[in-house]
Amino acid sequence: MAKRVLLAAPRGYCAGVDRAVITVEKALALYGAPVYVRKQIVHNVHVVTSLEAKGAIFVDETDEVPEGQTVVFSAHGVSPMVHEEAAARNLKTIDATCPLVTKVHHEVRRFATEDAEILLIGHHGHEEVEGTAGEAPDKVRIVDGLEGARTIVPTPGKNLIWLSQTTLSVDETMETVAILKERFPDIQAPPSDDICYATQNRQEAIKVIAPQADLVIVVGSQNSSNSVRLAEVALEYGAKASHLIDYAEEIQDHWFTNVETIGVTSGASVPEILVKDVLATLAEH
Repeated sequence: MAKRVLLAAPRGYCAGVDRAVITVEKALALYGAPVYVRKQIVHNVHVVTSLEAKGAIFVDETDEVPEGQTVVFSAHGVSPMVHEEAAARNLKTIDATCPLVTKVHHEVRRFATEDAEILLIGHHGHEEVEGTAGEAPDKVRIVDGLEGARTIVPTPGKNLIWLSQTTLSVDETMETVAILKERFPDIQAPPSDDICYATQNRQEAIKVIAPQADLVIVVGSQNSSNSVRLAEVALEYGAKASHLIDYAEEIQDHWFTNVETIGVTSGASVPEILVKDVLATLAEH
């Protein structure tokens, strides 16, 4: 059985997630249940179910919210069209968008007015990407991973600038940018890095632990980009195995075969109590 556990620091809740969760809790305290939330407030099963138990109702779109009710927009941000749809239905809106995501929205609007074509590095279908691209849908092209960078065909004659989803792997994003720069040498970089410092810091922390670990356990949900990246980065930097779990109960005994050192970390939308549960389970082994 394992003899040593290495606990990554930093890990868990980032400021944007903490702010978003508190926003829903305060809305419930102020207005009473139900409070509607468009999409998952953050990408974590435990957080969502906990808020549901307090009276939050999660919906996919604003047309599912009864007219005149209160709706909270998630940490991932929304497009101007969503704001317009909410206003048309007389919804009281509370915006819990992470300030770092808002920064990228501002950049899209700025560069769109300069008539640049924006290559947005991110995952098709991710809520943050949909919201960011929605700021200027006719000026934004999504570049999904390395293959997307190799195949994107920008509009001829346009000035190009790249921006990125905030929760990506730092390493993969830089590889993607390198391909874009090779293909389009004049492409501009954003004024400052879009990948949030919380994402970067958590990835750097797991890079330190991974080479020493026979196994890395990442606490986080499958639909959380930053949690998925942590599990991938662990393998890339030398961990022999990594597993992404929501709860300690998902840990399997056979994972510990020939394992002496375990690394533990958690995604940016994961409350610390879930990490403590994992550590307690590991202590039993």
